Amino acid sequence: QMQLVESGGGMVQAGGSLRLSCVASGRLFSTFAMGWFRQAPGKEREFVSSISWSGSTRNYADSVKGRVSISRNKNTMYLQMNSLKPEDTAVYYCAANAGRLWTGNPNSWGQGTQVTVSS
Repeated sequence: QMQLVESGGGMVQAGGSLRLSCVASGRLFSTFAMGWFRQAPGKEREFVSSISWSGSTRNYADSVKGRVSISRNKNTMYLQMNSLKPEDTAVYYCAANAGRLWTGNPNSWGQGTQVTVSS
């Protein structure tokens, strides 16, 4: 089974930046796309961003477009978040699905990392 471990969360003031990381290990799929979700208190988990196996295809939720950049280097994925807003406060989850392209239906999930943005 593939394991995903996130890091880089923390507390930051509005307008600040954070860089989240996710490392995949264990029984890796031969190819896998990766993505980020987030869940704020009292809200449903929502899609943030995704990246294909090659890194050539990237998608962003409208709520973060222009402020967030996703990238990957082999088995490590990054989420650079700039101009953070209090509404970005959530637990951020790394996810992956087998195959070269993101399907939106992850096979594996990380345990989450907390991001808190103060006003």
